[in-house]
Amino acid sequence: MPRIIVTTHLSVDPDDAAVLFDEEVQSVHLSTSHAAGQLVERIAWAIGDAEAVEDARTERHARPPLRPPRHPMHTHPGVSVPVGASGG
Repeated sequence: MPRIIVTTHLSVDPDDAAVLFDEEVQSVHLSTSHAAGQLVERIAWAIGDAEAVEDARTERHARPPLRPPRHPMHTHPGVSVPVGASGG
């Protein structure tokens, strides 16, 4: 039977893709303007959801990791090193 599937973009790992819509379809789904409109509406919702998932995934990967700032190995917290000094 024919199917319509909406997923997020497949990454290197296909198991990483989220399936937002997976529906078996028949020609009856396009037989009237009302039925066709309902199918298109469901597909539109799935596309919007897939975009939101991908945007959230992109935003999560674009953010710098939350961790405390690291101090250079040659200094210690609270010790000032004059600008231009090697500190070593």
